[in-house]
Amino acid sequence: MNTVILEKHEGFAVVTLNRPESMNALSRELRGDFVDVFAECTADTAIRTLILTGKGKAFCAGFDLKELGAAQADSTGETADNRVGDAMESFKRPIIGAINGHCITGGLEMALACDILIASEQARFADTHARVGMLPGWGLSQKLPRLIGLSRAREIAFTGAPIFAQQACEWGLVNRVVPQDDLLPAAMRIAEDICTSVPQVLEQYQALIAEGYTMPFEDALAMEHKRAMSWAKQASAKAIEERRQDVLLKGRSENDQL
Repeated sequence: MNTVILEKHEGFAVVTLNRPESMNALSRELRGDFVDVFAECTADTAIRTLILTGKGKAFCAGFDLKELGAAQADSTGETADNRVGDAMESFKRPIIGAINGHCITGGLEMALACDILIASEQARFADTHARVGMLPGWGLSQKLPRLIGLSRAREIAFTGAPIFAQQACEWGLVNRVVPQDDLLPAAMRIAEDICTSVPQVLEQYQALIAEGYTMPFEDALAMEHKRAMSWAKQASAKAIEERRQDVLLKGRSENDQL
């Protein structure tokens, strides 16, 4: 059985963690397969965006603690091995996280590495690092407070208690909550919209947001202006106008269907 399933569509891919009997826990085999699949997606320039989700009732329950506990040598250091996060970061295009169920600890770290998160009504999020006696090593302690605020991040981190889909949406952890059966279709609609963007601009826009978010506001504004001027020098006015007309035509067509 493939522990990670890759399905390619026109312009985007769906990557599914496939250990449903273990809540898609991050075994050594799954982590290796995950890195390989993301490397394939990174090399395939026809994939403009991808959707990451899980098979069954869980998105991901984090590291496979049974596997770690059964190892003869001390293997707890594996939890600091960030090959999974590095593979996601190397994919310089948007990642949509479709959170279908339990999203716990290492799974939450993977979710936070996505650019856009949507959740099913069955989703629940938890960080159990403190409960099991570990510290996060994939960015959770820094990303979560920036996303939902210090106090809320501390509550999640220090208690290990789950928050459910609607609360996660209210706190700003996910963009929206949809019925379970509509999760993948909703993610695909977002992916299809992303695929209408100019690929080179999309990649630079993603980097602009990510890099600017870590900077002081004035420095980020200066960076944006500099990059915008650099891009404008090479952009074709004719191509921009043609794309603008396409957007207007699409908008009229969508309004006609309402």
